[in-house]
Amino acid sequence: MPEEIGIPSWDLYELSIPATVFGKPQPDLADPWYELWLCGTAHRSSGAGPGFSLRTTHGLADLVRADTVIVASVPDVCVDADAPVPPELTEALRAAHDAGARMVSLCTGAFALAEAGLLDGRRATAHWMHTAQLAARYPAVRVDDSVLYTDDGNVLTSAGMSAGLDLCLHLVRRDLGAHVANQLARRMVVPAHRPGGQAQFIDLSVPAADTQGLTPVLDWARANLDRPITVEDLARRAAMSPRTFYRRLQETTGTTPLQWLLNERLARAQTLLESTGLSVEKVAELSGLGTANNLRHHFLKQVGVSPSDYRKAFPSAAPPEPAAAL
Repeated sequence: MPEEIGIPSWDLYELSIPATVFGKPQPDLADPWYELWLCGTAHRSSGAGPGFSLRTTHGLADLVRADTVIVASVPDVCVDADAPVPPELTEALRAAHDAGARMVSLCTGAFALAEAGLLDGRRATAHWMHTAQLAARYPAVRVDDSVLYTDDGNVLTSAGMSAGLDLCLHLVRRDLGAHVANQLARRMVVPAHRPGGQAQFIDLSVPAADTQGLTPVLDWARANLDRPITVEDLARRAAMSPRTFYRRLQETTGTTPLQWLLNERLARAQTLLESTGLSVEKVAELSGLGTANNLRHHFLKQVGVSPSDYRKAFPSAAPPEPAAAL
């Protein structure tokens, strides 16, 4: 078992997340795919035990050559026993950051980024069980224990466990687009997109039958995003009162029905901008956001760039439709 060889099961799980997302080539989705390096303090096997060893392909000195550095976790003693983060790790992280790498932490990996000073003045998160220690030890960090992940441009952090997968898929979405991220999520049989602002802790005490009963309704909504949809429409299809539907969806997804709809509409708009030459006006219509101005408003707020600038990042998309001339 992992604990018997000195590797906690949670750390092993979180190490496997970036390995799964970035380590397996997906040439039919994007070619080239990512090149994944596993970096450690030595090139030899570490954590050896009966029937198990962990071998790193690169050393910490190689971090400075990476475009993105992901710290999946730190040893438990660095969190629970206030043991220092290895200084050779913090030095390597600073060097990588100074060289322009995008810095990412999953769960307790935030302690390493914080120790390196890379989270000072930034909003960051970790597993909610550890955010109090993170905030107490690093007061210059604006710790938020209520979100799945944070994105501050070139520094990103996530909560624990499955939130790390959400952040890795978010990185794929940023780099390669919503369509690629959605297809990869489908292959992994996980939700295509959970926004970073969604709550970490979701009360899943809803009866299983009720939770599963929302799936056909949400699938119907995704198939009809080009039409007006109200909470009353969704509740009626779920055979619930609007108040009960609101509560059940929030308990299940951590977000409100209107915010869920907006997230889905923006995801549809991203896919259309990436893969078609439709005008911004037509994209707004098909995604249910109505007007180009409304699409631009929400796109700038949620994605950080205008729809036109977003499209420029995907040269494989069809050229825009020519404007009609009279």
